[in-house]
Amino acid sequence: MINTLDDFIIQFKKIKAMGWIKTHRSGNTGIGKTLEDLLNIPENNLQEPDFGEYELKSCRKNSGSMLTIITKSPQPAKANTYLRLKYGYSSTAYNNDEKVLHSTLNAVNYTRIANTGHELKVDYDNDKIFLRSRTEVENVYWPKEELKKRFESKIKNKIVYVKADCRNSGANEEFYFDEAYLVYGFSYERFVELLEQGKIYVDLRIGQYPDGRTHDHGTGFRIREADQDLLFSHRVRLV
Repeated sequence: MINTLDDFIIQFKKIKAMGWIKTHRSGNTGIGKTLEDLLNIPENNLQEPDFGEYELKSCRKNSGSMLTIITKSPQPAKANTYLRLKYGYSSTAYNNDEKVLHSTLNAVNYTRIANTGHELKVDYDNDKIFLRSRTEVENVYWPKEELKKRFESKIKNKIVYVKADCRNSGANEEFYFDEAYLVYGFSYERFVELLEQGKIYVDLRIGQYPDGRTHDHGTGFRIREADQDLLFSHRVRLV
């Protein structure tokens, strides 16, 4: 069992020297399970650190899988209802004509909203992230400080982030663990840089209750699994 960062570095170098390692479990969670077994870390789904003060995360370098960084409804109050009524569309999932709004937006291109004729994109300044259409800037936004608080409430520990090459699939998948980083601290500036590059997406998930009222399913800020470590203000390569 490892307890310190030095312990991890020593053991990880040994794992790297092993070369390709067959997964200990098929499926998406195989990489994490395999790494934990090799480091003799018990599997758990708790918020507490995996060893010492550190949480262990791992990813496949070539993975296109998306992760939700945080969920946060926009401001001001009733912004979701405003968006749903202005930009939404009817859905066969409901037995009425009330609108819903499900769309994945980015800061690089405008995204067409179903068959409404509307298009939206994400924009930003020093203090907030907001939405705009082709014709106007909407008063719908996420303040910098609120995003910071939300991120820090979800990511409470320092993270040791491991990247691996992979080959084959299923029960025959193999990993080559060769990079490890220490990452911590939310950086709004880094967040905006990734948004500007089109690496962060905003998922609008605004539905309705049976009576037609707005049902907020949680607006999600998402990123590719392999890019997650780029979010942090402190990023130091360990191995």
